[in-house]
Amino acid sequence: MTRILSWNIQNGKGCDGRVSLQRIAGVINEMGTPDVICLQEVSRGLALEPGVAAPDQVAELEQLFPGYEIGFGVAFEARAPAADARWQYGNAILTRLPLLMMLSHPLPRPGVENLRHMTRQATEVVVADNSGPLRIVNTHLEFHSVMHRLAQVDRLRDLQREALEETAMPPRTDPTGPYQQATRSVNAIYCGDFNMLPGSEEYRRLLTPLADESRPFEDAWMKLFPGREHDPTCGIYDSKQWPEGPHCRDFFFTTGRCTAALCDMKVDTNTDASDHQPLMLELDMRST
Repeated sequence: MTRILSWNIQNGKGCDGRVSLQRIAGVINEMGTPDVICLQEVSRGLALEPGVAAPDQVAELEQLFPGYEIGFGVAFEARAPAADARWQYGNAILTRLPLLMMLSHPLPRPGVENLRHMTRQATEVVVADNSGPLRIVNTHLEFHSVMHRLAQVDRLRDLQREALEETAMPPRTDPTGPYQQATRSVNAIYCGDFNMLPGSEEYRRLLTPLADESRPFEDAWMKLFPGREHDPTCGIYDSKQWPEGPHCRDFFFTTGRCTAALCDMKVDTNTDASDHQPLMLELDMRST
């Protein structure tokens, strides 16, 4: 069984206003032992609490999860003039499965006047599952703009198209150096905070089959629990940020053999360690 966890941890800031990655790690461990942990809103050198030194959350996570390799996909890096130091913000993936490859993909940020938005990113890894290479994409889409999300969904679809094309038309590779083989499996899991609602235009576009693709993306929740409303993934405890109340905007989408391998999915709706809830997906790739 392969377990993958996804969680927007809000830099470790809980609904009580306290920042604690140790608390985040405790919740994750209580959910089980994930093989891969996909986190959104992770930072380095970003001031999070008044009077507290800006932490290196990547280093902290590395200490909290011994036995895991960690990759950090930087969406944004800048210099903080007040501290005269650089800070980074993005998505982290921790894996206890062998990490075969990692790619970082900036997502589109179309110009929109007088709209609050930030640079977004998708972190792609290929890990060695017991049945072969498994591709996982961890992402966090724009909150404030449907236009941005649609453009970002198109880029996520392009990543799958690229993997399909590389499989159909393998590139020439070298045994060593930067042109050596780095397989991008078409069996993929896309997860994260998509900032879209079930059934929205962005959601429907992501699920639209690519040309000549026989096994398009599926919403893992709907595949496992057809007809059952998504469990809420945010808005349960933080009514200030989410006045609309509990709802879902965090997903697992699967394609290829990963869809056939789906076994279970659960959302921890009890924790208030972030404004979002952690999701755990279970697959049995040996059965496909």
